[in-house]
Amino acid sequence: MTIKVIGAGYGRTGTLSLKSALETLGFGKCYHMIELLQNPGGVEFWEAASQGKPINWKALFQGYQAIVDFPGCSFYQDLMQYYPDAKVVLTVRDPQAWYESSLNTIYKAGPQGIQKLLITLQLPFSAKLRRVMRVFRLADQVYWRGEFQGRFQDKEYAIECFQQHIEEVKRVVPVEQLLVYEVKEGWEPLCGFLDVPAPLGEPFPRLNERETFGQMPQQLMQ
Repeated sequence: MTIKVIGAGYGRTGTLSLKSALETLGFGKCYHMIELLQNPGGVEFWEAASQGKPINWKALFQGYQAIVDFPGCSFYQDLMQYYPDAKVVLTVRDPQAWYESSLNTIYKAGPQGIQKLLITLQLPFSAKLRRVMRVFRLADQVYWRGEFQGRFQDKEYAIECFQQHIEEVKRVVPVEQLLVYEVKEGWEPLCGFLDVPAPLGEPFPRLNERETFGQMPQQLMQ
């Protein structure tokens, strides 16, 4: 099994809906930040990738056919080198809506206040929880302090970074391998690009990542 689809779009551009759509179309399992948090054993691979070390991508993606969202969107060029035949889907969204949504969800993801204290007290007793916290640290290092230089609260700057990422992907990925896509477009452009039939009678998935991230601290506590 190999990676056939690489998602280069930032979080909050419909990546969870795209994950579900790809799995419905037969490109499953699909790796996503949610997947990494649920199974954080892979964090070591991404930490090594962030340090420029060689990665055994085949071992990390055993059983997967696609990857979307973070961390993949930050390493899409590395993934393209290892999977040169993979198609790239760049999910996009109105920049203003993207920023407001990101600010109120993924930017605030993870435990806060008393929840963070309680989780810290549990860390010595849970190897999995320690890895989950490493995932959050990875996101902070690579995404918030890397992609956005620690300035995400500066709306104008963050939107500029978002748009620069989109232009970079368009410049780097060969046009025949790239789909610039808004999930509100539904099945037709996605299926046409991937050369698969649209599922009959199946509505395009509209998953609410805001609810998912809102539940995350409680899930970590449990």
